[in-house]
Amino acid sequence: MRALLPLLSVGRGWRVGAAARAPRRVMSLYRTEERGRPHSEDYRLFFKNVDGHYISPFHDIPLEVDSKKDNGIPTKKARNDEFKNLFNMVVEIPRWTNAKMEIATEEPLNPIKQDAKNGKLRYVPNVFPHKGYIWNYGAFPQTWEDPFQKDKNTSCCGDNDPIDVCEIGSKVCSRGDVIHVKVLGILALIDEGATDWKVIAINVNDPEAEKFHDIDDVKKLKPGYLEATVSWLRLYKVPDGKPENKFAFNGEFKDKAFALEVVNHTHECWKTMIMKKCDHGAINCTNVQMCDSPFHCTPEEARSLVESVPTSSVIKESNIEEERWHFLN
Repeated sequence: MRALLPLLSVGRGWRVGAAARAPRRVMSLYRTEERGRPHSEDYRLFFKNVDGHYISPFHDIPLEVDSKKDNGIPTKKARNDEFKNLFNMVVEIPRWTNAKMEIATEEPLNPIKQDAKNGKLRYVPNVFPHKGYIWNYGAFPQTWEDPFQKDKNTSCCGDNDPIDVCEIGSKVCSRGDVIHVKVLGILALIDEGATDWKVIAINVNDPEAEKFHDIDDVKKLKPGYLEATVSWLRLYKVPDGKPENKFAFNGEFKDKAFALEVVNHTHECWKTMIMKKCDHGAINCTNVQMCDSPFHCTPEEARSLVESVPTSSVIKESNIEEERWHFLN
C-alpha cells in the first residue's frame, strides 16, 4: 500500500492533502504571501486567513488547535484523549536550511523575515556533522517569554519572543507552514542571560507520531537526537566567536507535563501583553482577530499596513529551492 501522505497544512497558496489514517481532504486555514527578494533585508512573508485578510502569525493564529474553530482539520487520532493538547506551530525555518528566519515581533502584523546583524543577513553555520537546523524550527503563536519577568525555573527573564519549537518529524516543512503538533518535552537554553525555552514536538500527521507520547519515547525511538539537539544549541554560535551557550537543569530535557506548564505560562504572559496590562516594550501587538484587544485593527487597516511596507513585488518562487540555490552556487 502506498505510504500515507502527511497533511500539507500551509504554504504559498492553498494546499490540500490527505491526513495520516484519514481519507478525507481538507483545506488549510492560512496561506502566505512573499514580498521582497529572498536573501535580502526587504524580504517579508506575510500571513492571510481563509477569508484572504492579512493577519499576524504571532497574535491571530490560536495557540491551541480547536476542532470547532479549525473546521475539523485534526485527524481522527487527534481526537483521542492523548491528543487533547494539540498546538499550532508556525514554521520559520525548514530543516537542513541555514537562513535565520524569524517572526518580526517589532513590525506590524509580524511577518517572517531574515534576521540581520551589522547590516549582514544571518545564516547559522554548519555544526559538524549537521547541515543547518536539524529540526523544523519555529514558534508557538500567542505565547511570549516576558523579558520583564524572571522565570521561576531558571531565575532568568524571558527572551522577548514567542516560545521556540523544534519539530522532530520526518517531513521537511516549508517556511510559513502552520502545522498541528503535540508536545513531548522541553529544554531550557540560557541565551546571553535570558531564558530561551525549546519545546520538543512532533507533527501530529507524521507517520510515526502515534508512537511518541513523551520525551522518553524520543530517547528510545530516535537515539542520539536529543544529544545532538543539546550539542547543536550549545555550539552554533561558537563559529561567530561567541562562547558556548549554557542550559538550566544541566541540559536535562523535561517531560511533557513540565513542557505544557511552561507553554501555558507563556500563553498567559501573551494574554497580559495583548490586553495592554504589562510593559510590552517594542513588541508590535497589532492584530486583526482579537476584538477585545486595544491593538485590534480592521482587515482594511491591516491591508494598508502591509501595502505601506517598502518592499519589491511579490515573489512566487519556492522558498526551499531558493535556499538550496543560494548554498549550491
